[in-house]
Amino acid sequence: MTETQKNTAEDRKNAPESRQSATDAPVLVLGATGKTGRRIVPRLRAAGHTVRAASRSGETRFDWNERSTWAPVLSGVRALYLVAPEDPDPVVDFVAQAAAAGVRRFVVLSGRGTHVSGEAFLPGMARAERAVEEAGVDWTVIRANNFAQNFSEDFFHAPLLAGRLALPVGDTPEPFVDVEDIADVAVALLTQDGHTRRVYELSGPRALTYAEAVAEIAAASGRPMRYEPITPEQFRAELTAADVPDAFAEELTALFVFVEEGHLSPVATGVREVLGREARDFTEYVKAAAAAGAWR
Repeated sequence: MTETQKNTAEDRKNAPESRQSATDAPVLVLGATGKTGRRIVPRLRAAGHTVRAASRSGETRFDWNERSTWAPVLSGVRALYLVAPEDPDPVVDFVAQAAAAGVRRFVVLSGRGTHVSGEAFLPGMARAERAVEEAGVDWTVIRANNFAQNFSEDFFHAPLLAGRLALPVGDTPEPFVDVEDIADVAVALLTQDGHTRRVYELSGPRALTYAEAVAEIAAASGRPMRYEPITPEQFRAELTAADVPDAFAEELTALFVFVEEGHLSPVATGVREVLGREARDFTEYVKAAAAAGAWR
């Protein structure tokens, strides 16, 4: 028995008996160990769905750059949560192979403003959107704001712990979206009908400047923290000094310049449209993250 078969068999064994006949065909979650994937997988399983959790280091091995890993994860799959790689090159071929393998529902994580920015940054997301639209499948796209969890789990975390978050976004506000909301939306789109060929934009319920966000975190954590607006040139120089590769430094700089231009500032309504409730507020996220020790 292969690793994929073992995982599928285990999911079936653990699924509630009353739901198992309707959910035998697995839902494939790519990036299953990432910020969204690791929240989506347990939600699907708790609802009785069979899940194939795929990543380079997770339950089922999947690597965008090793095409021999594609067919095993796609076998028998009915729905797919797609988080595109940074390199856009494999995306079109993967979507075509998935459609040929019988996958009919694709939920794609993308970023707000992708229809404006194209492939200037995060090109894999833009390529994934086009690929599913052209594949003749049931697709839904999630275009999300920057994650609130970036302050506690990712790019902003280490600078905050050091006391200074410096970005070229000025005082432009953004309604940061909670990843817990993205996970709830993704599960609904993967398992419910009525969302075919729709694009949902997800944000939090209010826009904050980065200075306001950092001030909230500092107050909740009890740590000295400040936000410092810097120029794109200063930002790029700081990335270079931190040994960030030039190409990635350019991409990050372009991303934050795009943010500074206000493309992500309006509050979006996708969480309410899909879930029938308001999005989680940034203050809720900060209190929970601080209580969990995110900035100790």
